[in-house]
Amino acid sequence: MSSPSKPNKKQRWRWAPLVGLAVSLALLAWILHRINLREVWTHAQNANGLLLLLTVTIATLTFPVRTIRWRLILPDVDGRRLPWIPLWHATTIGFMANNLLPARAGEFARAYVASRQIPVRFSTVLASVGVERVFDGLVMLGLMAVAIAAPSFPAHALVGGRSLSTIVTSAAVLFGLVLLLALVVVHRPAPWLRLFERIAGRLLPAHLAERLIRGAEGTVAGLVVLKRPGRFAGVVLWSLVLWIKNAAAFAICFRAFGIDVPVEAAFLLQGIIGFGVAVPSTPGYIGVFEAATLVTLQLYGVDSSLAVSYALTYHVTTFIPITVLGFWSLSRLHLRLREVSAARAAV
Repeated sequence: MSSPSKPNKKQRWRWAPLVGLAVSLALLAWILHRINLREVWTHAQNANGLLLLLTVTIATLTFPVRTIRWRLILPDVDGRRLPWIPLWHATTIGFMANNLLPARAGEFARAYVASRQIPVRFSTVLASVGVERVFDGLVMLGLMAVAIAAPSFPAHALVGGRSLSTIVTSAAVLFGLVLLLALVVVHRPAPWLRLFERIAGRLLPAHLAERLIRGAEGTVAGLVVLKRPGRFAGVVLWSLVLWIKNAAAFAICFRAFGIDVPVEAAFLLQGIIGFGVAVPSTPGYIGVFEAATLVTLQLYGVDSSLAVSYALTYHVTTFIPITVLGFWSLSRLHLRLREVSAARAAV
């Protein structure tokens, strides 16, 4: 007899893509009411092609930089760092999957592919992806704070009726607390794991509690980078390189479209997009990316049609390279997209 929890879980995953589709359609409808499509097309046609090519090149460099940083976060095996190539394939496949599959399946796909190629358990690899996200959030928030503190930042800017500086401060506190908790746990894991084991043992069936306890042990192993000052500093450095380089791609694209905004606006834009894509949406964050860009550039007085033309062009042109690279990595590893898409369900 099947467990009653299984149908509920399947039902949730069946509804998740529909919720994402509804959000994307609602945002696209909101955008369409604010733009002139003919002007959007004209702005795209008049964009500087060489600067667009440079934009796409710098944006695509995100993925080798991510792979270098991920290699620092993951634990060594037999005293040696993990090989770069398997992590590169996992990275490209994961981000390609985020572009094509619903519910951010790429995070699980990335961990699944990596755990097949390297001698590290799945839960440890998945925890390392979580560590990445915490560093991403903190660095993006720090760079957003630079943009907000700049004299060029529009006074009394509001997003969703709230002060943007208040939102950034609240998010920074949240991410800081998550990092602090991870530091506490990783430096004294035994009592926390025992506490988790007792709670799981009392509240859950034995087989499920055992699986969760193994997962918790793997998660703690994925946080090991936080115990090593040298590796920790390396992760911080590469996180800064990653997001400053990413902001440079946005800033160069400003110039390609003749958008006259200060360079630090790129810090604000990438931060709002970065947190905006956490909202449920279709694969590839259609609608969310464009709405976040429109909201940000409107703070600086940019015309709506020009802002959306910029967003669509940037989104489409940077979408293609990582998707192609992901399919190339799938072919190299003799995997199929269907197998990768089943990673979340397998977990």
